[in-house]
Amino acid sequence: MDFRISADDRVGAQPNRGAKPQARAAKGQRVEPSLGQSVGGFVDDERSGGPIGGGGGNGGKPPRGKKPARAEKEPRRGKAEMAKPKKRRSRSGGFLMGLLWWGFVACLWGGLAVIGVIVYYGAQLPSSNSWAIPDRPPNIRILAADGSLISNRGQTGGEAVTFRELPQYVPAAFIASEDRRFMSHFGVDPIGLIAVAVESVQAREVTRGASTLTQQVAKNLFLTPDQTLGRKVQEAILAIWLEQNFTKEEILELYMNRVYFGSGATGIEAAAQTYFGVSARNLSLGQAAMLVGILPAPSAYNPKANPQRAIERQRLVLNSMAQEGYITRQEADAAQISSDQGTVRTVVAGSESYVADWVESLMTAYIGEIKDDVVVQTTIDWKMQKDAEFAVREAVANEGAKRGFSQGALVAMDVNGTVRAMVGGVDYQASQYNRAVTAKRQPGSTFKPFVYMAAMEKGYTPDTLAEDAQFEYKGWSPRNASGKYAGTVTLRQGLAYSLNTIAGRLAIDVTPEAVIDVATRMGISSHMTPVPSIALGTQEVNLLELTSAYAPFANGGMGVIPNVITKITSKDGTQLYEASDAGPGRVVDPNVLAEMNDMLKTAVEVGTGKGANLGGWDFGGKTGTSQNARDALFVGYTSAMVTGVWLGNDNDTKTTLSGGNVPASIWSEFMTKAHAGRSPVAIPGGSYQGQLIAQQLIDPATGQALIDPTTGQPQVQYVDGGTGQPVQTMTDPATGQVVAIDPNTGLANPNLAPVGAGTSTNPPIQTGQMTDPTTGLPINGGFDQTQPQYDAQGQAIDPVTGFPLQADPNAGLNNAPIDPQTGMPMVLVVDPATGQQVWVPGAPAAGQQQFQGQQIQPASPFAPPAPVGQQQQPVYQNENSQRTLMDLLFGN
Repeated sequence: MDFRISADDRVGAQPNRGAKPQARAAKGQRVEPSLGQSVGGFVDDERSGGPIGGGGGNGGKPPRGKKPARAEKEPRRGKAEMAKPKKRRSRSGGFLMGLLWWGFVACLWGGLAVIGVIVYYGAQLPSSNSWAIPDRPPNIRILAADGSLISNRGQTGGEAVTFRELPQYVPAAFIASEDRRFMSHFGVDPIGLIAVAVESVQAREVTRGASTLTQQVAKNLFLTPDQTLGRKVQEAILAIWLEQNFTKEEILELYMNRVYFGSGATGIEAAAQTYFGVSARNLSLGQAAMLVGILPAPSAYNPKANPQRAIERQRLVLNSMAQEGYITRQEADAAQISSDQGTVRTVVAGSESYVADWVESLMTAYIGEIKDDVVVQTTIDWKMQKDAEFAVREAVANEGAKRGFSQGALVAMDVNGTVRAMVGGVDYQASQYNRAVTAKRQPGSTFKPFVYMAAMEKGYTPDTLAEDAQFEYKGWSPRNASGKYAGTVTLRQGLAYSLNTIAGRLAIDVTPEAVIDVATRMGISSHMTPVPSIALGTQEVNLLELTSAYAPFANGGMGVIPNVITKITSKDGTQLYEASDAGPGRVVDPNVLAEMNDMLKTAVEVGTGKGANLGGWDFGGKTGTSQNARDALFVGYTSAMVTGVWLGNDNDTKTTLSGGNVPASIWSEFMTKAHAGRSPVAIPGGSYQGQLIAQQLIDPATGQALIDPTTGQPQVQYVDGGTGQPVQTMTDPATGQVVAIDPNTGLANPNLAPVGAGTSTNPPIQTGQMTDPTTGLPINGGFDQTQPQYDAQGQAIDPVTGFPLQADPNAGLNNAPIDPQTGMPMVLVVDPATGQQVWVPGAPAAGQQQFQGQQIQPASPFAPPAPVGQQQQPVYQNENSQRTLMDLLFGN
């Protein structure tokens, strides 16, 4: 049977709407298809949506002019056969092909999306021709006087090191732990990305990062630490750029010098110094592995914060190095710290860090803005620094709890102001606050030497008498710390025993402005208010300036500027700064200097500073204790060094300290070590070169002044202040001055200054009489000039003429008490310590009068007072009113 398909029989052809439906065949009757009609029109109904017509759209009617075929007519070409069914495709094969197809499509679109993201975020970066490695922040390398490293300062905390300066296992540790395929990838590690993705899917969380070392360098150099898609894309772009422009060694060097290791250390050198106190060039295998182990979490894995975790991280790094073949298993086991150890030996920042902080703060003033690495040579003596640190720490540890203090500071310098040691606190790790430079505290009585120096410059001497008694001045009434008052004392005794009333009287008399002028000239730079209480050290200063202000006493009167830096150079050796010897020059007159050293020596020999000891060395010093003992200080000096010590609490609470106990003990311990191996040299005594010095002649038989029979006045001889030799003199009738005569010419000697007539060489403080600094008038009515005055040796002075009053050598002889030891009458002499007359045993056989073991020499206005408080006590005419200072202080 032959089939012919008309155009209407095509799939999707429109049916002839005018055609009438064919009559269905009776049940069981065979229907022969006619020409132009299709078989199975339901199939096409389903595909095309309607019945298909038989012809040209005429509803099944044959075309005009043609007769319809008969159903009974046999086909012209054989029998009709059933169509063979088509082979069906395998469902599984179709699925895989579809999967591949759609996978390809997805990859295509995904690739386009990735390219789009890269282009989008890459376009936000600057032009690649402007990309450059930013400069590393400059490092300040601070060295001690012997060249040893004190510390590194700057933003990084350490200098940069090159790849080839390091042991081979240091960079190997970075590669094995952080990026095993670093030497082979192109900046981004696709294998690593896939591995991390698989691990994260299996663990259902992000297990670790997938950034390469190069990407981390890119992030550290150019980008912010934000964890965003855009930053990661830019990181990958920059990593590829780095790989194209730098070698692997250069990239790894950049990474090692700029990665953060915690505790303020950036870079491998800073980390090595911070944690182990060694250069990165000298790191051991175990130390290198521990430092690399810190990197994933610097605050949690560093050995100072968590030694157990640091040990575990070290083990992981060493294992990775062994697996990658950088070290052997035996080397890894040998370098590993046992987990049972529990601690890691790390370096502790010592007191030298206070020095480093101070040096860093000075850099801008010395060389301006720092743009490149610099090397700073300091004056610090490393051994002295450690000795000072030990002395302060031990004192706080041993005495702090029972005496109520927790902090200490020390400054030591040569007499020219060169700082040799500085301790700013007990523990730098716990507190970086520098109590030697930054903190300002009340100096207490350590400020009194400046008050006494102002008095010496006004004309007073150490033997000038003053009244130790309570007084009130404009509402201010100073009290002695002991609550006791000694009556009439010398200024030497007033300073030695730190009598507040004497210092207060002096400050009022010379004026607080004069005290400030002296203190400033000596080296105090802090602001001070001119009030009388300045005499008691109520104005706050820092320990550095206070210590330097004592240096002129030690060096002969020359002002100093504390100096800790000798030289600053660039890394290539270019000199940027060098210290000079220039200074303020002379700030103390030699005569005043001699008087001050005389008094300050007495203060440590018998006064409040006698707790200080420095065997074989001549030294002076002064203690200081502020109100309620909140601050305790001792500042002392030799001809070689000056050292100041402070103890107290940061919260300014009271203690049970005094400047003469623990601070003096620390001073003694440190200074003894600092002077070891040196030959003792006396402190400067000043010079009287070019001055005439008047001395009374003393009768060795009686101990009394020799009387000139022609004038009835005590005999006086004049000596050259420089040589101590007697000189010929005459009185100038025009001026009344005593003038030295040159024996060769018979004319006045211009090299010796004349002595004014009728003036006392040692004017006393008017006991109980003070001058109002605002008016210049005497307080309480002035001084009664009808009463005799006394010179430094207790000799009565005529207030009108200024000459000594003649004393009757036989006065009281008939009423003299009998010496129970010899049975001889005792002799009435003047106690040079108090200015009072006392009975002493008769003259010894040698013919020279002795008083309490001291030979009485020709009187001098600068002669030290006789020691008091010996076993043989003088017999006083009025015991209750004439007790000495030592008697009162020690209860005799």
